[in-house]
Amino acid sequence: MKQRLLLTGATGFVGRLIQAAGMPGSEWELFPLDGVDLRERQVLESVIASKGKLDGVLHLAAQSFVPKSFDDPQETFSTNIIGTLNLIEALRHTGFQGRFLYVSSGDVYGRVEEADLPVRESRLPAPGNPYAVSKVAAEQCCLAWQRAYGFDVVVARPFNHIGPGQDARFVIPSLARQVVAIKEGRQEPLITVGDIDVTRDFTDVRDIVAAYSALLHKGHTGRIYNVGSGRDRSVREMLSTMLEIEQVEAEIKVDASRLRPGEQRRVVADCTLIHEDTAWRPKIDIRRTLEDILNNSKENQ
Repeated sequence: MKQRLLLTGATGFVGRLIQAAGMPGSEWELFPLDGVDLRERQVLESVIASKGKLDGVLHLAAQSFVPKSFDDPQETFSTNIIGTLNLIEALRHTGFQGRFLYVSSGDVYGRVEEADLPVRESRLPAPGNPYAVSKVAAEQCCLAWQRAYGFDVVVARPFNHIGPGQDARFVIPSLARQVVAIKEGRQEPLITVGDIDVTRDFTDVRDIVAAYSALLHKGHTGRIYNVGSGRDRSVREMLSTMLEIEQVEAEIKVDASRLRPGEQRRVVADCTLIHEDTAWRPKIDIRRTLEDILNNSKENQ
């Protein structure tokens, strides 16, 4: 018999993938929370009550674009903090007894010195932007409810996940679109970039979804888990691979307006804990991921 999983953020990057492909390696029946504003507490509670018994919740819904969080921090806090608080309260009031997986972000760690990489879950968060602040606050709400009410909470801190269907505001799909446009003769062979020598812990979004499935089944209550590849790659390396795949030559021009003063030079996660507790490891080669992103860009120009 399938277990029943409530999915928030069902129309986002990760949520769309889960709806299309399901949760790998599991027998979850999905119940997307569509068309409900998590800030509307009474409506939310009514909708959850109508779903019947739930065995799990995967909470993806968030305002996740960092520049927007600076432009409108109130909106980010309202969606990410109040929305999460309303959700766990609605679940509590409707008698939810299942596993609640809160999807936070590796961005909560803030600036980490080179000597402290790869970053471990034991490191105290030091958020450097409103988005990361909201994620830390929402994490703590969930964990406080675990301590106060025995809520079965697990927290995931995913690092940079990429794949077909990601919003073009993010760096890799943005670069992919430019590469494809040059390949198809719709753009001069010039790619405008920010600082592409920074490194990030990139993981295929399909592997990230597999990690969420593993945590729903095998994560330990009250624990926080980094989710990533455990290896960092520069944005320049990712761009070079995409140019090679498409057999494109292009000039790379740095746009000063895209540079972020004080930006973290390297980001890489220590994922030992999730490996030990769930046996999850990423399986998809990053070159295949980039090929799929490029193909998706061609299909959606």
